[in-house]
Amino acid sequence: MLTIRDPYSSAVRPVVQGRRGAVAAAHPLAVAAAQEMLVAGGSAADAAIAAQAMLCVLAPDACGLGGDMLCLVHAPGAAPVALNGAGAAPAGLATAACEGANSVTVPGIVDAWCTLARRWGRLPLARVLAPAAAVAREGFRVPANLARARDAQHARLLAGGAEGWALLSLAAGDRFVQPALADLLEAIGRDGAAAFYRGPAAAAIAEAVQGLGGALSEADLAAHQTVVTAPVTTRWAGVTVATQPPMAQGVLLNMALAGLERLGPLAPDRRDHAGIELTEAAFAYRGRVGEGAALLSEDLAIDLDRAQRRGGPRAYLHTAGVAVADAAGLTISSLVSVFDDFGSCVYVPACGLTLNDRAGGFGASPNDAAAGKRPVHTLAPALVVSDEGALALATPGADGQVQTLLQVLAAIRRDGADLASAVAAPRWRSEGGAVLIERSHPALADLERRSHRLRLLDDGDTRFGAVVAAGHVAGAPVAVADWRRETWAGVT
Repeated sequence: MLTIRDPYSSAVRPVVQGRRGAVAAAHPLAVAAAQEMLVAGGSAADAAIAAQAMLCVLAPDACGLGGDMLCLVHAPGAAPVALNGAGAAPAGLATAACEGANSVTVPGIVDAWCTLARRWGRLPLARVLAPAAAVAREGFRVPANLARARDAQHARLLAGGAEGWALLSLAAGDRFVQPALADLLEAIGRDGAAAFYRGPAAAAIAEAVQGLGGALSEADLAAHQTVVTAPVTTRWAGVTVATQPPMAQGVLLNMALAGLERLGPLAPDRRDHAGIELTEAAFAYRGRVGEGAALLSEDLAIDLDRAQRRGGPRAYLHTAGVAVADAAGLTISSLVSVFDDFGSCVYVPACGLTLNDRAGGFGASPNDAAAGKRPVHTLAPALVVSDEGALALATPGADGQVQTLLQVLAAIRRDGADLASAVAAPRWRSEGGAVLIERSHPALADLERRSHRLRLLDDGDTRFGAVVAAGHVAGAPVAVADWRRETWAGVT
C-alpha cells in the first residue's frame, strides 16, 4: 500500500528559479492555479488572485470570500504600493464582540481582487477565478486538518447557522463540493465587485448577520472601498523593508528592524535574545499602530543581558500566504484571512461561506471599537527591495507573523544565510509571556542563560508559521516555500 508522507515533515525546500514567473503559496493547488495564470500570459497579480481564490475554496477555516486580503505590490521603477482589503465595522454597530454576528466587519477580499486586477492584471477576472470555481463545483477531499478545525468549531458553526453546510457532515477523505461558492466566484468573474457588494449576495450576507443580532447591512457592503496607499518603509541593513500601513500591525516589524539597526553588530549569543526583546517591546505599541511610520522614532529600550519578560504577542494562528513574481519583475506579497478558524462562524447559505470576526481585533483606546472604524489588523506581508530586485515574504500566524519575518530577514541580512536556509531554520515565538521555541534551535542555552521562560515545541509546530517567498532577483523570478505546513513553491 502506498504511504503518503506527512507534508509537515518534508525536507528543506530549495529556492527554485523560473522563466515566466515564480510563486509560493499555502497549498500546492494554489500554486498550480497561479502557474496556470502565468502560462496563460497573466501577470503576478493574476497569479496571486488565482492562488488566493483557490485557498478560499480549500481552506475555509483560514480564509474565504467572507474575509480580507492585504498585499504589497512592487513594480520595477516604481515605489511599492499597499492594498488594504479589510473592511470597517458596520455603521450601525453599537457593541463589538469577539465572536458571533457583532464580530463581523465588511469583508474586503473581493474588492481587493478587483482593484489588484484592474491596476496590474492582464487576464479577464473570469479566467483568473475559473480554477477555484472549478474545484468548488467539482469538490476536493476533506483533509484531516480541515476536519479537525471543523470539529473544534462545531458548536460555533451551529450557532452561526451552518447546520446545512455540507462540511459539517463530512469525514476526512470525503468529497466536499461547494456549488453556492462556485456560483459566487463565477458571478464575480462576470460582474466584478458588484456581484458581492450589491444585489443578492449582499442581501444574503446582511440577512445572515442581522438574523443573529448583528449590525452589518447592505449599505455597509455597498460603501466598502479598498484602500490603496504607500506602505511603511524602513531602511535596514542596506535594503528597504516595506510593510502594510495602518491599521495593519506590520509597522511593528519595522520598529523591531529599526531597533536592530540602532544596536549595530551583535555577538552571536545575543542575536536571538535581542530579537525576542525587541519583538516584545514593539508589541507594546500594538494599540497605536494607527500612528504608522511615526512610531519608528520610538526607542525600544532592551537589556542585552537579561530577559525582561514583557510578553505582549498573542496566540492566534490563522491566515494563508501567497507570494508571486513574474518575468516583468512585478512582485506581490499577500495574506488572506477570516481571522479565527471559520471567522465568526456566521454562515451565509446562499454564498457558501462564513464571515470574518475581525472586530475581535479591537481593544483599548486608540484601538477601541466604533462604528465605521477599522480595527488593528494582524495581516503583515512584507517586501524587501534592494539593488538586486524585490523579494516578497509572508507567513500565517497572526502575532507570530512579525516575529517569523524578523528572524528570516535577520538570518539573511545579518547572518549571511541563503534564503532557503533562512526560511528552514529553527524559530522562536514570543507568546503570552513565554518563548515558544523549536527543539532543535541552537540558541536554547543562550536564551536560558538570559532568563527567558522557554517552552519547547516539536520542530514544525504550526505556531511557527509557514513562510512563502517569491521575488524577481538578479533578473529572474524565484520562489521558496517553508517545509512547515503544506506550503509549496513552483515556477513556469
